[in-house]
This record gives sequence, structure tokens and C-alpha cells, in this order.
Amino acid sequence: MQPTVTPFFDEATYTFSYVVQDPQSKSCAIIDSVLNFDYPSGKTTCQSADDMLSYISQQGLTVEWILETHVHADHLSAAPYLKEKTGAKIGIGSSVTQVQETFSKAFNSGSEMRCEGEQFGQLFEDGDVIKIGTLEGKAMHTPGHTPACMTYLFGDAAFVGDTLFMPDFGTARCDFPGGDAGILYRSIKRIFELDPSTRLFMCHDYKAPGRDEYACETTVAAEKEGNIHVKDGVSEADFVKMRSERDSTLNMPQLILPAVQVNIRAGNMPPQEENGQSYLKIPVNLF
Repeated sequence: MQPTVTPFFDEATYTFSYVVQDPQSKSCAIIDSVLNFDYPSGKTTCQSADDMLSYISQQGLTVEWILETHVHADHLSAAPYLKEKTGAKIGIGSSVTQVQETFSKAFNSGSEMRCEGEQFGQLFEDGDVIKIGTLEGKAMHTPGHTPACMTYLFGDAAFVGDTLFMPDFGTARCDFPGGDAGILYRSIKRIFELDPSTRLFMCHDYKAPGRDEYACETTVAAEKEGNIHVKDGVSEADFVKMRSERDSTLNMPQLILPAVQVNIRAGNMPPQEENGQSYLKIPVNLF
């Protein structure tokens, strides 16, 4: 079955979010939503999420799931806002608890931050079935970029998060806490076992040199043939060496400090303090 996939692009964070619709009903899911965040002022807005909701309303769709492929380090999730507006369930991979434990310690969150994943409505295990109307999908655990990364497969469409980029840009970094280039390689090879015609949808695109337009969709066959980091014939040892050397040159994502604090809480801000204000922390010289 071929689901209807509508992308939404937030150029400020180079993020693609998706509305995935069951072609035989009016049911849909939202994948990897964006809460707009102005770092200098600390102000949030919901324009990106509202654009998706406007489309959903125009099409007369019912949102059944709000899915996260992983705990994002480059944008804040709008999942709580979308849940409030639609009543849909939030889902993420069950290994999110590892990410919560790591970063709750880094931000000294204390007892207010429980690391059992209950902030999310559903924790998916590898192989779990996800239904959108009559459309039956599958959760695939594809770690390496983070321990909790998931690929969501609906019919001929797979949403790979940050595991893969477009063939001319390569693969995800693995130098965040819990990342592992060898594990990422094996996760990608698992994706490569899908039917060659499977459509792959990226969470980000940064326009590789020589390409004028942003792009979000490719295929298993195109990635296997042409991915500059991990195409057929590249060994795990060579990939790990390349990925480790490349990661050592990369700057941290601009929004990683606010994004991780919010996203380990399923998109919720840290609890308000006694003055009624919520605050985001900046650890000094930690990362």
C-alpha cells in the first residue's frame, strides 16, 4: 500500500516534518514536528505546527499518531501542542529512556525528571505494529545516531529520521552520547534490506554542494547505489573510520542545549520554578 506523504519544511532548522495519510481513510500521522524557537529571545511560536494543522483541517483528516523518530538535537518538538489540538498519541522508541538518563544527569534535572519514558504516550519496541486507519506500519529500531532512533515503515514509505541523509550528503553523525558508528552502519544495512523501491523520507537536508534545491525523498535503491558514505561496497571498518574522522570536525548543533532538554520531555518545557517561569539550562564547558 502506498500512503500519501505530505512534507513540511522548516528552513531555520533544515527539518522536514510529515503528514502520512492512510489512502483508504481520513486517518493520518504526524512525524517529527517542529516548535519554532528564537534562541536570542527564548520565545517559541507554533507557526510550523499550525501550517500542518491547517493542511490537516483542509483535508478533513484525523490525526491518530504524533511520532518522533528520535530525541532531536537540532530542533524542538511541537508534540504537546499538536496533542492538545488533535488528541493524538505521542510515540517514540523505547530506548528513549537511555537518552533521558544521559541528559537528565547532564542538566542536573533531579527528581522532577523521571527517566521511564512516561512523558511519551507510547514506547515502541522493534517490530511493533502501528496502525493509521487501515494502514498498518512497523516500528524498526535503527540506533547509531542515538540509542533510541527509530525508522517508521508504512507501506512503501520509510521515515528514517537522522539515520540517513540524501545520497549526496551521506549519513548521520555518531558523536552524541550513546552514538556508535558501527551500530549505525548495521542499522543502515537493515534499512537497505527493504524492497529497493521503498521510498525513504529524510528528517533533514542541508543541500549538498552543487545541489540548488532542498530534497527529502529518495529510495533504498538510490541510497545503496550512490550514498557517498555507505553505498554498497563500503565496509563497516571503512565507514567507522570515515564517520569518526568526520565527526571530530563538526560543530555542535546550534539548538542542541534547548532542544535536548525539551525533547527528552516529549516536547514539554522544564517545570516552572517558584516564580512561575520555566527555564532552560546552559551547562558550561560540559559538551
